[in-house]
Amino acid sequence: MSDPSARYPSLDARVVFVTGGGSGIGAALVRAFHRQGARVAFVDIDDASSRRLCRELDQESGRAPLYRHCDIRDIPALLAVLDEVHEALGPVGTLVNNAANDERHDWRELSVDDWDERMSVNLRPMFFAIQAVAERMAAAGGGSIINFGSISVQNAIGNLSAYVTAKAAVHGLTRSLARDLGTRNIRVNTVVPGCILTSRQLERWIGPEDEARIQEHQCLKVRLLPEHVAPTVLFLAADDSAQLTGAAIPVDGGWG
Repeated sequence: MSDPSARYPSLDARVVFVTGGGSGIGAALVRAFHRQGARVAFVDIDDASSRRLCRELDQESGRAPLYRHCDIRDIPALLAVLDEVHEALGPVGTLVNNAANDERHDWRELSVDDWDERMSVNLRPMFFAIQAVAERMAAAGGGSIINFGSISVQNAIGNLSAYVTAKAAVHGLTRSLARDLGTRNIRVNTVVPGCILTSRQLERWIGPEDEARIQEHQCLKVRLLPEHVAPTVLFLAADDSAQLTGAAIPVDGGWG
């Protein structure tokens, strides 16, 4: 299949690890990196979608990404997969912390367990995945870590207080670790998607009237789809962005 994305020679054979890579934005990222010639591994909890994606890419290119079922709330399981990826493919050169859960919630009804569960999905795995790959990444000469934020922080979207808090913390995590890891030639950046019309968003939250309202706020009157996020992530992963770290890059059509 032809791919309109720019070609980045530095991503050829690069080991790339993506969390939540089975559907939505994550699947678009897995496709994009795979078509760059990268050696892609990803985790998800949706086995059916993930295996379908692996079959698609295997039929397209004769090689499949490495997929492992993993609930990223289980940090030991996530670290075990990262060890397996290192043994099978080599040191991770690009880590993409994409997985998240933006389940709506009323702040008045949120329990301590609910709060902790949302942090365990939207924030905690990012730090421990970075901690797990950073030394090996540095020993291999450096690399790129890409965390996913959310436009919900800038736009103060309601009914998402725990999620927005976690995503605001992602910006702090990126800034702090960009400083800590810069001396090791590791770049850390945040991608901030706008309203990306994934299947989940369309099924759960966004109807035609919502789409129209969102486009009123966007400078660009376009439907933002998962494949529109991938080119920015490819650029941040590639050596072409070698001087860029600690940044938050919006992909929002000019809404933020």
